[in-house]
Amino acid sequence: MQHRTIGDLMTRGVVRVRPDTPFKEVVGLLADHDVTALPVVDDLDQPLGVVSEADLLRTVVARPDPSGLPPSAGQPGGSVTEGKGNTAGELMTAPAVCARPEWTVVEAARLMDGEGVKRLPVTDEVGTLIGIVSRGDLLRVFLRRDEALRDEITRDVLTRTLGLAPTDVAVDVHEGRVSLKGRVETARLIPVIERLCRGVDGVVSVDTDLSHRVDDPSEARSPG
Repeated sequence: MQHRTIGDLMTRGVVRVRPDTPFKEVVGLLADHDVTALPVVDDLDQPLGVVSEADLLRTVVARPDPSGLPPSAGQPGGSVTEGKGNTAGELMTAPAVCARPEWTVVEAARLMDGEGVKRLPVTDEVGTLIGIVSRGDLLRVFLRRDEALRDEITRDVLTRTLGLAPTDVAVDVHEGRVSLKGRVETARLIPVIERLCRGVDGVVSVDTDLSHRVDDPSEARSPG
């Protein structure tokens, strides 16, 4: 099976800013390029952090409200962190949480979830920025057509990888949900089939209705 890598999904030609880029210029770049965040890079084009709309808005939240409302209005018992800074370097979230182009969707998704970030700058082997990948980019694998998923499971998983005959397992895919029905040689093969099918890019779920001929290969042998 050939998994889509972050290098396949990332956006190249990334708009980036330097630490000394002024607040207003950052806002303009976000608007001009219709993005919600920009990597902040050093002189070697290595990511230092990411400045997002949320980072910029923190400076607005901390300002006095023209109506006279206190900063914590609408948030009983809460507080608002004062936003300070006039440049990308002062406002960015740092350090940058980065991905590598050879990573799988699962690796990048786990890092995003663990770090609580919406996007990852992508760097090469020396740490230079080469792209950026967002949550939306990762979800693009689920736009694969059902026919493509069915063909990959039948051809790559069942036939090439597991050596099953085309008549052993029938594969049906609807909206990314895979249904498998048939009969295989041993019980221990069933969870392997499920795991491999779940690993196909774009599969949402796997439902199996598989029976087996014997519980273990040794049971098929005649008593000696």
